[in-house]
Amino acid sequence: MKNDNVAAISTAMGAAGVAVIRISGDSPLELAEKMFKPVGKRAVKDFEPNKMYAGEIIADDFSDFGMCVYFKAPKSFTGEDTVEFHSHGGIAIAQGILRKILSLGARLAVNGEFTKRAFLNGKLSLASAEGLIDMINSESVSGVKAGYSLYRERLTEKVSAMQEKLTAALSQIDADMDFPEEGLEETSRKQVAKTLSEVIAETDGLISSFRTGRRLVAGVKIAICGKPNVGKSSILNALLDYDKAIVSDIAGTTRDVVEGSIDINGVKFNLYDTAGIRTAENDIENLGVKLSEKTAKTSDLIVFVISAAGVGEEDEKVYEIIKDTPHITVVNKIDAGNYKDSRADLYISSKTGEGLDCLRRIIYDKTVGKVDLNGDFLCEERHFTALKNARDKLAAARSAAFSTPLDILSVDILAGWQYLGEISGKTASEDIIDDIFSRFCVGK
Repeated sequence: MKNDNVAAISTAMGAAGVAVIRISGDSPLELAEKMFKPVGKRAVKDFEPNKMYAGEIIADDFSDFGMCVYFKAPKSFTGEDTVEFHSHGGIAIAQGILRKILSLGARLAVNGEFTKRAFLNGKLSLASAEGLIDMINSESVSGVKAGYSLYRERLTEKVSAMQEKLTAALSQIDADMDFPEEGLEETSRKQVAKTLSEVIAETDGLISSFRTGRRLVAGVKIAICGKPNVGKSSILNALLDYDKAIVSDIAGTTRDVVEGSIDINGVKFNLYDTAGIRTAENDIENLGVKLSEKTAKTSDLIVFVISAAGVGEEDEKVYEIIKDTPHITVVNKIDAGNYKDSRADLYISSKTGEGLDCLRRIIYDKTVGKVDLNGDFLCEERHFTALKNARDKLAAARSAAFSTPLDILSVDILAGWQYLGEISGKTASEDIIDDIFSRFCVGK
């Protein structure tokens, strides 16, 4: 079946050095012949794949001098014949070239269509496509690395290896059912149980890496908590190095959660300046306090702030709320007081900056620590759910490996195999596939 030609601008819109306009499908070179005049005597139809050719790109209302490159199927990103025009950057230039391509019969690509075609043509797995999304959307080095690991098929390779083991186990069960007279059922059951234990251990290893993986991609969540007027907003502003939160001596100035992000050693940290936790005087303050408590409970780490001026009953009430969650205690305003606290991990001044570098280091060590950012981590909620479902089915099969009829045993093993296939895309539903590629931009 022939694929229609689709086209889109693959670079960001705006003034730039270069714009890339991509065409992919059954006959993009035929379109290029009608709007590209190469330098010299070579015709477009004679272009060698993977080589850039200089020439005139002819739109309806103007021409631009640029480059054209042809990628011959299946050795292209999409697995189809592909042509790219590399023009001078600029909104009018890129859009004008695209309009010309569409007028010649190509269709405007929808979100993620180039990458979806690559998936459908076997150029990458579904997990690899999700890794590409993570790389594009990442705001930190750690996010790029985690996405790249997915994109380079590391997770897919591990999952496929697990599926191969399960396929061998299913084949063994089928053989025992087909040839019961051989009397090898007991030996086969032992081997199947051993295989299931191996695969379950591998799923456990991946599942255990999920929390770290999500931190590396989405960012580590840090809540700054304390009673009113201990300098929480000042700490946020100092860490961000700009004024994000309003700072005032009036208690209760912050009534909502104020957010900001910083990068520490290549990892994104999402900071949340919470409203002072206290007995509220009105409904609005009460909503802010409840939101602060919710933010604290869902954070990876709480920075519990007290003042160097001293600690009172309100501070202790806050501590009772957060003490059983991961936290560090920071004494702020050491420029204005000398209170010492046995719980203190650090003494700082958000006003003078003293201790802030140490605070960044402690936040990093308490949440990321000695994690190898080049390691392989489970990053996507979808993969986490699929692995948990697969593990549940395989664990059920292992528990019944010596007591359940073989045909029933194979049902749970096959279900586990299918859940694993959702990660690579082998058994993913059309709705899941469409949802993933809809998250891409039009030109990708």
